[in-house]
Amino acid sequence: MVKAKVFIFRKQFEGLPKKGDLQLLEEDLPALKDGEFLAEAVYLSVDPYMRSYAPRQPLGKPFLGSQVARIVQSKNSKYPVGRHVVGYFGWRTHTVTTGEAYDIFPPAFLVPELEDVPLSYFLGEHRLFFFLEVCQVKKGETVLVSGAAGAVGSIVGQIYKNKGCTVVGTAGSEEKGKWLVDELGFDHFINYKTADLGKALSETAPSGIDCYFDNVGGETTNTVLSHMNKFGRIYISGAISVYNEKDIRVPLDMSYFTRKHIRMEGFTVLTWQDRFLEGILYNHKLLREGKLKTRETVTEGFENMYKAFVEMLQGKNFGKAIIKV
Repeated sequence: MVKAKVFIFRKQFEGLPKKGDLQLLEEDLPALKDGEFLAEAVYLSVDPYMRSYAPRQPLGKPFLGSQVARIVQSKNSKYPVGRHVVGYFGWRTHTVTTGEAYDIFPPAFLVPELEDVPLSYFLGEHRLFFFLEVCQVKKGETVLVSGAAGAVGSIVGQIYKNKGCTVVGTAGSEEKGKWLVDELGFDHFINYKTADLGKALSETAPSGIDCYFDNVGGETTNTVLSHMNKFGRIYISGAISVYNEKDIRVPLDMSYFTRKHIRMEGFTVLTWQDRFLEGILYNHKLLREGKLKTRETVTEGFENMYKAFVEMLQGKNFGKAIIKV
């Protein structure tokens, strides 16, 4: 009988998640039925969306999340033994599943067999190119990316830079800023912890901002509004700055939207789940051409998932936060 280690969601988070909110248990898995397969986790992801989704997550269940897993047993011809799969199986080491979609999460998909691509990349970096379509950037425009040193922001900025945009990124340390500018090719960096954001935006984007890709929300978004150009576009990917607050609402000055004809729209990569392979191949091409660089903060050991989760929420990661089982 196969045993799985599982983090069970025991208590709704109040502020920053606490260790007792999640409980690590072992469970016996049932024998496979027709149509099912057994997946063994290789890499798991911790992401900001997990914190924002938590209030909708039922207690007593495995905490949500995605992983790259190896198929070790199968009674489903779509998922053959030996292949790797990306699935939203939650925080668990072994999973018996049919691979079907559930709730907002897509079906499990087989990892394409691409040369020289680490398996962990398929938890994020290799699927993220749809920002181009939602923002419709043009060569010469100015793009601001908040949370720019994270898993999403670091890829977004590089993709826009490859399209000929001037790219400004915000992050919370000089070390991260140096990485963004010197290695990833961002044009400017703003340390939101030490700089006056409004003044810094006037200096780094004197002609205004055409597209703002927002990963942090809060007062940052309010400040950015006054620097948006006419017909500017704002895309909300996350609001990590307020996820741990009791009241995440921040009043926005609506006059900017009417006066400048600004458009604001939410964005999640799951919207594009039927085109994941297209995103994978697009980013693979950029990687091979040296036009895209990635970085991961890897934590060893399934037992350390809570630690990696909290450190990601505190902004300690560079790029994607990954757990290696």
